[in-house]
Amino acid sequence: MPLPYRANVGVVLFNAQGHVLVARRADMPNAEGAPGGWQLPQGGIDAEEDPAVAVFREMEEEIGTRNARIIAEHPEWLHYDLPAELIGKALGGKYRGQKQKWYAMRFLGKDHEIRLDLDPHPEFDAWRWVTLASLPRLAVAFKREIYAVLARDFARFAA
Repeated sequence: MPLPYRANVGVVLFNAQGHVLVARRADMPNAEGAPGGWQLPQGGIDAEEDPAVAVFREMEEEIGTRNARIIAEHPEWLHYDLPAELIGKALGGKYRGQKQKWYAMRFLGKDHEIRLDLDPHPEFDAWRWVTLASLPRLAVAFKREIYAVLARDFARFAA
């Protein structure tokens, strides 16, 4: 029987200028300009948890703030499969990839509210604001298609 997809939420966090927050994975510190080192905040949905609740929990766990509001929910669950070399290793070895519910959110705070150091095992070690259109080229290959969909479908919030 094939492995299932892990339920996950993702945040496309827009600032007042229409840029989006990306964070550099702490396990890829030398990826400053390389594709794949930067990603959008995302994380698993707990059993019986509403995705609209999970997105705020995950945002706080990963970037230290909840100071945002949902401005749109992507109408579809977006899926990606892990590359063959990561199956059985990534995501606890229990999943073939993730099915993700994505939210466009407006950041209501100030940059100093974004804190990557609040979790004892931070996933990220740096963050920055980038243009929405640049997302696909920053992503690892197996997430590029999802980032391209998000860049297209949430483009109205970047204006």
